[in-house]
Amino acid sequence: MIKILHSADLHLGARFHSLPPEEARARRQEQLAQLDQLVELCREEGCQMVLLPGDLLDRPQGCREEALALAKALEAMAVPVFIAPGNHDHLCPGSPYLERAWPGNVHIFTRQTLESVTFPELSCRVWGAGFQSMDCPGLLEGFRATGQEPLQLMVLHGDPTNPGSPCCPVTRAQAAASGLAYLALGHIHTQGQMEAGSTLCAWPGCPMGRGFDETGVKGVYICQISPQGAQATFRPLGGGRYEDLTLPAGPDPLASILAQLPPDPGRDVYRLTLTGESEPVDLDRLQNALSGRFFHLQLRDRTVPPRDLWEGAGEDSLEGRYFQILQQAAQNATGPEAEALCLAARISRRILEGQEVTLP
Repeated sequence: MIKILHSADLHLGARFHSLPPEEARARRQEQLAQLDQLVELCREEGCQMVLLPGDLLDRPQGCREEALALAKALEAMAVPVFIAPGNHDHLCPGSPYLERAWPGNVHIFTRQTLESVTFPELSCRVWGAGFQSMDCPGLLEGFRATGQEPLQLMVLHGDPTNPGSPCCPVTRAQAAASGLAYLALGHIHTQGQMEAGSTLCAWPGCPMGRGFDETGVKGVYICQISPQGAQATFRPLGGGRYEDLTLPAGPDPLASILAQLPPDPGRDVYRLTLTGESEPVDLDRLQNALSGRFFHLQLRDRTVPPRDLWEGAGEDSLEGRYFQILQQAAQNATGPEAEALCLAARISRRILEGQEVTLP
């Protein structure tokens, strides 16, 4: 059995365009600090190998400080490390992968054709390839692992979600026919796994979100691979997150927001969208009251002015008669029954106006 750390899509040096400059700089420093977490996790878990399928750097050129920090961290892991450059950090003139010396334990796949390295002491062979531009054709089509090693692994920046992807599409059928025990993928920024015959394909997602399209907990995989099969366990890294919440403003928007928040979102970037019927929302007041609780906060007002619940009831139309029946029933009811009838009227209004409805 072999134990592996599988991480991808670090995007070191990302610009974090959605944040103010000072906060963006702080986030980039947090990215670099995450490298130390990876080193420590590798040691704690006793990993014997590290697979990094691309987009470790956010750009194919530049990112010199980030490349230096990455090289130091990988050297400190003191186990074999395999890098398969992706679309963002593809191989080209000026690439840090080509123009600087990397530690002796780091192997970078620099060709856009699959090649392999053997490790007799670990009874394994590692396959990989690297992007030469932003696009890469599917490399797994027709591939079948060769060699006598019982553990055949691959590290590849590829897209398992879209067979028409310009970024090295990978299909279940291709993976099943590959003869691989484990296919370590990058490119998709949410974690996922796919069983394909005797092959486990996995992609850990990015270890840190960079926008509201990358929300939630992020991390890496710790993998155990043997001739009997592979298992990948997700390990959160606990860094600052992006979260995007939509919630009703209610009569007291501040109270509504506080009721939905976790105890300590201080390292997180939140976007809160207020909806429903409400008096005008004072976003500046809310921002001042809440901003100290977050790394960064965006507020959006999508509320609509309150309206008469029974407006149009009794009019000579199907809608008017419907609301008249509800109104009369609500007036003759008490307690929970009256509340339920009023709720039915509110939901009906929203449906008729084409608004999204969330049932309580």
